[in-house]
Amino acid sequence: MTNLPSDSSLTPAKYQNPLVLQRADPWVYKHTDGWYYFTGTVPDFDLIELRRARTIQDIGRAEPLAIWHRHQEGEMSAKIWAPEIHFIAGKWYIYFAAGRINASFAHRTYVLENEAANPLEGRWEERGKVVMNWESFTLDATSFEHHGIRYLVWAQHDPSIPGNSNLYIAEMENPWTIRGRQVMISKPEYEWEKVGYLVNEGPAVMIRNGRVFLTYSASATDHHYCMGLLSAPVDSNLLDAGSWTKSSFPVFRTSEETGQYGPGHNCFTVSEDGTRDVMVYHARNHKELQGSSLQDPNRHARAQAIDWTIGGWPDFGQPVADTPE
Repeated sequence: MTNLPSDSSLTPAKYQNPLVLQRADPWVYKHTDGWYYFTGTVPDFDLIELRRARTIQDIGRAEPLAIWHRHQEGEMSAKIWAPEIHFIAGKWYIYFAAGRINASFAHRTYVLENEAANPLEGRWEERGKVVMNWESFTLDATSFEHHGIRYLVWAQHDPSIPGNSNLYIAEMENPWTIRGRQVMISKPEYEWEKVGYLVNEGPAVMIRNGRVFLTYSASATDHHYCMGLLSAPVDSNLLDAGSWTKSSFPVFRTSEETGQYGPGHNCFTVSEDGTRDVMVYHARNHKELQGSSLQDPNRHARAQAIDWTIGGWPDFGQPVADTPE
């Protein structure tokens, strides 16, 4: 990947930030009904909530609805992290990571299903755990379809590789089952991916301009947290690790200038008029933390439009400053 001049003929869509306070790992899905559906990690890590709005800006004003609560014991009983909502084959699905009360960081990936037209209605059924090729720390699953094939991409610890998490991809049998062999497409290798912890996590996919772009987040969840970028040609075999190319530098990172620290764990949506790609992500507006970064709840959800280079690459710029009150 090379740095190319941006096409400045596009005027950015403007949003007032923060979009939603204290919602880390934000996920926004714009459905065919015209509504934006939002979820994210809540500070107490104890439930999954949904809200919807007609505009991205109104997500922060929408009333949240708790649609699922953690179990009191056993699986899915601790640290409910990073829910994502997807619409697949006429049903709604939520992917999320959860630990257990007696092993709160022993995360695995789980799936909820809802048949209602409006996912804030109807009943969410537990489809259980997504079984990977081996048992280990697993989180941040996302799903996408390309050329008629549905894929799952997620972060997982490989006991045979030093570090915390790498990125894997697999084809899906159905929305809660992977098929065949999972393939590692990225592991922490650059210094900016290994600050505090050796982490690749939070994948998000956007298909544009003849390429499959996959962003991810790296390093500890303090001001060192940042975003990397993988890409693959649209006609390549996405299950071949050799199809993917990694940027050697972070594409989105802390900005002292704008007062935004640790931006990452993003998703992609589109503007209200459908003309602009929009990234939703979390960041803090302060650098110093008291206690561990996970204990600080002030990772706020934010939105900003994406620019594109003349060569067809996303240009994320820098995280925008908080909107003055």
